[in-house]
Amino acid sequence: MSLNTAGGQTRRELNRPATPSYEIQFRFLQLAALCFYAQNSVQSPPNFKQHVTEQSRLSDRMSRRLTRTYQLYSRTSGKHVQVLANRRVNANGDDGAAHAKLEVETDSFGSRVRIKGMKTGYYICMNRKGKLIGKRKGRGKDCIFTEIVLENNYTALQNAKYEGWYMAFTRKGRPRKASKTKQHQREAHFMKRLPRGHLLSERRPFDTLPLPVPVQPFSKRTKHSHQLRSEGR
Repeated sequence: MSLNTAGGQTRRELNRPATPSYEIQFRFLQLAALCFYAQNSVQSPPNFKQHVTEQSRLSDRMSRRLTRTYQLYSRTSGKHVQVLANRRVNANGDDGAAHAKLEVETDSFGSRVRIKGMKTGYYICMNRKGKLIGKRKGRGKDCIFTEIVLENNYTALQNAKYEGWYMAFTRKGRPRKASKTKQHQREAHFMKRLPRGHLLSERRPFDTLPLPVPVQPFSKRTKHSHQLRSEGR
């Protein structure tokens, strides 16, 4: 009888409505769960550096490509990179030489470029053995180089297809095998230089022009004094 009574009391207690303290605890748990969900659902701010890196690896086929004409001065050979008619590439070009004039066109909004010899029309490319060669069509990634500006103000050119392989030349101006080159080596350091006479003969669309000196208009008083000086009074 006592068990039934106890069991009945237990069932009655379970059927009783929740007290205000239980409701407060339940609401608090709901609020905590909602705050936890809101914190996890908030998106992190965009990583612009990662976006630029990813987009720089893609070729831009829509935008108009910008081209620049300059020379690449080799730190080791003391001369300039040139593309010859036999599709060979070396760093023995003199300043202002026809084969040393390079036309550099952008491939993306980053620092990826294509380098073409103006005289021969061949693009500087890199084969799977790490050898520099000239190609008539430079659409492949093996003909794209990433410009890396170093702390010493020199520029290193890393191939887009073979990452970690750099354009490099020996002291005699011969191409060095790219698989044995590193970014910090002198053989992979270049400096951009304008061809001899470039500033005098050519003017780029984005070059700054000197501002004309404004001419101050004559007033009546200055005009009268100018006439007196010319008459010798």
